[in-house]
Amino acid sequence: MSFEQCQYVTSLMAKFNKTWFIAGGWAIDLFMEKETREHKDIEIAIYRKDQLNLKTYLRELDFRKVIKSEFHNWENEFLELPIHEIHATNKSNGDKIEVLLNESKDNDWEFRRDLRICSPLNSVWSYSETGIPYLNPEIVLLYKAKNTREKDHQDFITVKDHLDNKKRQWLKSALELHEPEHKWIQFLI
Repeated sequence: MSFEQCQYVTSLMAKFNKTWFIAGGWAIDLFMEKETREHKDIEIAIYRKDQLNLKTYLRELDFRKVIKSEFHNWENEFLELPIHEIHATNKSNGDKIEVLLNESKDNDWEFRRDLRICSPLNSVWSYSETGIPYLNPEIVLLYKAKNTREKDHQDFITVKDHLDNKKRQWLKSALELHEPEHKWIQFLI
């Protein structure tokens, strides 16, 4: 996969009239404006309130919700927490997209794992120079802090020195609140 995959998803989502953005490792690379590591999949994030709009918009795709690491058919029910992951497959060509549901309340994004952590909606995502929306790196890294894998640590090392002071402080405060023993905190001083 390369940025062409991100561009493909951007084309696919072009007429979706709700907020969406690339998430995960690809969001880190879009922020960095270069591919920093190999990616095996692509994830997009939307606000939970928009899930049924997305299902209608991408009605030609086959959707499955993930419950306790198992895939189940997703009919048309509104998915509530703890469900936050949906997989969509294009049956004609096999293309796959993982959709991550994000919480929002009033004008704030809320971290689903700890609702004390929030950020104004307009500060959660940005656009790449080529117009691809992506989840800001400090939020991607907060999600990656749980059960940190090598690729997650690699993403942190790649991006940490490129975060402005506001983003660094936000991530540090969020980690201190949610994962106070996490090894990344020492690098955000």
